[in-house]
Amino acid sequence: MKNKNASNVSIRKIAYCGLFIALGITLPFLTAIPQVGNSFLLMHLPILVCGIVCGGKAAGFAGALTPLLRSFLVGFPVLYPNAVGMAFELAAYGFVMGILTEHLPRRLPFYYISLIASMLTGRAVWGIVRFLMLLIDSQGAPFALSMFIGGAFTNAVPGIIIQLAFIPFLAMYLNKKADLPIKN
Repeated sequence: MKNKNASNVSIRKIAYCGLFIALGITLPFLTAIPQVGNSFLLMHLPILVCGIVCGGKAAGFAGALTPLLRSFLVGFPVLYPNAVGMAFELAAYGFVMGILTEHLPRRLPFYYISLIASMLTGRAVWGIVRFLMLLIDSQGAPFALSMFIGGAFTNAVPGIIIQLAFIPFLAMYLNKKADLPIKN
């Protein structure tokens, strides 16, 4: 019986990951103007929720795959450097959110701690990856601190507000109402 339950959890995780990847690919279509969509971070939302629902490893995988798939299927974000940088960023988002959610109590303050830690980690990973890509690309301009601040924080303020207002409360709802694969 224990083995059957484990396989059901695995199947549910795969299904949920597929759902969150699909949402990450389609949600950015809600904004017709790419610059507006970039500031709302609509691809990030499903990956953060995936971390809550599926755990760190699965959400890390979904985060890495989503921008690459979207680039291949839709052509946006451009594969290099944007989708590649986002793949590392979203993998960090999902992994950290999932690991912290698995190990911290499932209460509102801890969801905020998990969310903020994953947001900061993801942005730091994005900055490091972009720096390395521009360092390797001999034709690119150097990655300045102002580029990092603008890309990671200033341009993303609307998305950061949406994440802080939406994700912890959705996590509380899911924890109470849903049969999550990683519920503890």
